[in-house]
Amino acid sequence: MPLIDLRSDTVTRPTAAMRAAMHAADVGDDVYGDDPGVNHLQDYAAERFGFEAALWFASGTQSNLAALMSHCGRGGEMIVGQDAHTYRYEQGGAAVLGSIQPQPIVNQPDGSLALRDIAAAIKPDDLHFARTRLLALENTIGGKVLAPAYVRDATMFAKSRGLATHLDGARLMNAVIASGQAERDAVAGFDTVSLCLSKGLGAPAGSLLLGNREVIKLAKRWRKALGGGLRQAGIYAAAGLHALEHHVTRLADDHANAAHLAAGLAALGLKVEPVQTNMVFVEIASEDLPALTLYLPEQGVLAALGARTRLVTHLDVSRAQIDAALAAFGRYYAVKQHAAATFRAATRPLSPMTGSLPPGLAELYGSTT
Repeated sequence: MPLIDLRSDTVTRPTAAMRAAMHAADVGDDVYGDDPGVNHLQDYAAERFGFEAALWFASGTQSNLAALMSHCGRGGEMIVGQDAHTYRYEQGGAAVLGSIQPQPIVNQPDGSLALRDIAAAIKPDDLHFARTRLLALENTIGGKVLAPAYVRDATMFAKSRGLATHLDGARLMNAVIASGQAERDAVAGFDTVSLCLSKGLGAPAGSLLLGNREVIKLAKRWRKALGGGLRQAGIYAAAGLHALEHHVTRLADDHANAAHLAAGLAALGLKVEPVQTNMVFVEIASEDLPALTLYLPEQGVLAALGARTRLVTHLDVSRAQIDAALAAFGRYYAVKQHAAATFRAATRPLSPMTGSLPPGLAELYGSTT
């Protein structure tokens, strides 16, 4: 029985068609700019999303970092959300490797950064402060799609204050599908965009950095410094091109499966947050975590369990597998409820008129009546 892996959409495997495209890829040395597959992917993506240029990176972390370094320079500052991947989950690379000061501010419940908080975080032109250079946003963030009107207002405000803008688009295409926006509209207002080709799009590796020619030229230098100058990367580029051409519209299936999963968990009495894309956040009681951690893998379900558990749907999880996962959760909670009811019935104190206690419990109560 294949495992139902709900830990993340990063676990997706290349489809047979994607593997065929990778096998047929024409390759060259990308450090010299000689890889035709990489060059084609970069040109295709730049034109599709309305930018002058694009640059392929091995990962989104590397793409984000090169963008931040290109915008901020040594000693510059970026404004970023406390929950943002670039701040929280990338080992502090902006500070450690880029000598960039992050200025984190609180994400609002919808994932946005309040404009008043952005304004308050911008440093005055004073030699005591780092120079605020950049506003970095993320779409989606925690499975939530930033409202298009908010993105427009935030990027316009940043530019009015002389800031560059960067979008971590780790799941940008999920945001596009969920919001119904045109792709170019979803990235309008950003100077650079990191577009992940793995995760829901299913490529085994790779992200594209989109921007104008000047910033992409600078980012290419940083890519080399960060160890991202690969040689025959066209094999990966072929996978990325296939993903963009064939795996975007199907993200709607993942979103529908996530909504189905959320509804099923809620029917079991669990508290589930509203679902917008391919992520389901559900509260698991601490008393259930040890048992579920052992039980679910036995049922063929992989999940990163915690008090606030994230379950992620993707192209390797079908509707039938979602139903199987729900059945596994259902069996666990049914057994738990039955055991609790049996325990309550067995341990209920009896009045003198109700007779003897069940065998084995008399000693507990010190009486047989």
